[in-house]
Amino acid sequence: MTGAGRRSPIGGAEGVGRGKARPGRGEMAAAATQGMEPLRVGFVGAGRMAEAIAQGFIRAGKVEAQHILASAPTDRNLCHFQALGCRTTHCNREVLQSCLLVFFATKPHVLPTVLAEVAPVVTAKHILVSVAAGVSLSTLEEEGAMVMARGRYAGSSEAKLLQTLLEACGQCEEVPEAHVDIHTGLSGSGVAFVCAFSEALAEGAIKMGMPSGLAHRIAAQTLLGTAKMLQQKGQHPAQLRTDVCTPGGTTIYGLHALEQGGLRAAAMSAVEAATSRARELSGK
Repeated sequence: MTGAGRRSPIGGAEGVGRGKARPGRGEMAAAATQGMEPLRVGFVGAGRMAEAIAQGFIRAGKVEAQHILASAPTDRNLCHFQALGCRTTHCNREVLQSCLLVFFATKPHVLPTVLAEVAPVVTAKHILVSVAAGVSLSTLEEEGAMVMARGRYAGSSEAKLLQTLLEACGQCEEVPEAHVDIHTGLSGSGVAFVCAFSEALAEGAIKMGMPSGLAHRIAAQTLLGTAKMLQQKGQHPAQLRTDVCTPGGTTIYGLHALEQGGLRAAAMSAVEAATSRARELSGK
């Protein structure tokens, strides 16, 4: 099968088609975007990533549950789709035969076999999106961040449709394919990095005598408030850091301790390591 695309763990998506884009495919995307006909979405693979995307579509009113069809070898994960009101099947080809927009959410090593299996029923009207497995639901919550990259045969109408749908799960931006694995290291894996930092902040407060539950709540709220200020004001983090750092105050003393501990270098190395691993897993 030609033109297979790929997606990063936190949402880098690449829509692909088989053969050259034809008018029917673009018309389908435009009609679905304008709400002229029910959009039927399929998922080949029913893991947590697929469930999170489907849940986002349904909650945002982008796609009705009855118009979502998911396939998997067993009922282990399909039960989650059934609970959402979606249709399920054990036949991958049935998904392609019923839906023109299909997300491939299998394990990376399984994807080539699945593509070969469904290739005979793929048409030029299909919009295919590959989603790398292994991401938790938390990466696609309301404050999530995703990127998408087009395949060779994905036009502007397909990209617009996909971006409109994915925005139901959080921020979505189109980027060059080369940035997808970097996004994995920054945002996909970054969820764990931020959690580790939040935990460390709380433990510092616990060490100084604050109750555990209170410390963790305040640490989480501090991260949330800071993120919102950065996003809403569009400031560089260094500017906000400078604004709250008074001469001889508590913050500069704390920042000095962080610098001595190598926080910046450790964070940069973590993103670099996660990105390198993402590239290894994608076979680059």
